[in-house]
Amino acid sequence: MQNLKLGVVGFGRMGITHYSILNSFPNVKLNAVADTNSIVLSMLKKYIEGIQTFKDYTQLIDKAEPDALIVSTPPNLHYDILKLALVKGIHVFVEKPYTVSFGEANELASRFRDNKLVNQVGYVNRFNDVFLTVKEHLLSGIIGEPITFKSEMYSGTITRPDKGDGWRGERTTGGGVVYEMAAHAIDLVVYLFGKPKEVKGTKMTKVYSQKANDIVSSTLVYQGGMYGTLNVNWSDESYRKPTNKIEIFGSKGKILADQHSLKVYLKEENSEKGYRKGWNTVYITDIFRQVPFYVRGNEFTRQLRHFVSCIENNNFNTLSSFSDAAITQWVINEFFSNDK
Repeated sequence: MQNLKLGVVGFGRMGITHYSILNSFPNVKLNAVADTNSIVLSMLKKYIEGIQTFKDYTQLIDKAEPDALIVSTPPNLHYDILKLALVKGIHVFVEKPYTVSFGEANELASRFRDNKLVNQVGYVNRFNDVFLTVKEHLLSGIIGEPITFKSEMYSGTITRPDKGDGWRGERTTGGGVVYEMAAHAIDLVVYLFGKPKEVKGTKMTKVYSQKANDIVSSTLVYQGGMYGTLNVNWSDESYRKPTNKIEIFGSKGKILADQHSLKVYLKEENSEKGYRKGWNTVYITDIFRQVPFYVRGNEFTRQLRHFVSCIENNNFNTLSSFSDAAITQWVINEFFSNDK
């Protein structure tokens, strides 16, 4: 496909990030943006030649006729946008957490799959070099059978009283620690281990937010007896940047990983991987794969290259599909239903 026509709906922080990355692709024509902010639209028209701007996503879809959409609006708006894209036969990349309802998520996953439209959700950890390596290690059985795990995420995002005036501060619009941060920690577990059998003992806590929670912890139980804990806190000012961590204990060893490095402890040497008995450390600079354009991390470019490649090659099995994201949404819904 030559000059894939692509539109962006929602031109906030993530919309701008995706736009800048995709604008470096020679086979993509970014010619339309929809946003409710008049200042943003006027600046785009002033500085970007040939750009079409709209205050309503329905006008963008009808007039610009894109082949694909990047959707970066608040999560409670995703469902209606994605439904219209489905009717118009448009491929979609949507920011997490995809929807705020498991029923909506499951419905859209099924309908996009049946209509053979490429669909992808921005769970960027699935494209991170370290977490890809963790997945490879689990598949190869390097630490044996997984027994327990811990999935954690921390940041200093909310460190003062928040009235919930913006959408990120209110649960009903897709804000709060569960949708904004825990979704990534949950999806990493789903990516590595699949759908849990049961979610138990969820506890949510307010620290600064009035209309959402700032801390969540829970236990995920799997068939066969494996289980793990999840803990996410976006009011921890000891963290300068958001940090994802995963710890996995297995019958033959242990893995500790974050976005930048991993440590592997083995009971016995593994010559195939070049690991000795005991602790082994691997940094992302040892394993990263080059991308042609870097913004925030290789994984942000890699996920969009994957999306475009899937459209070009009629590959409807993306690495972070609506079906994958629906499992994560199911876990999120379980959090809210069993919070005590």
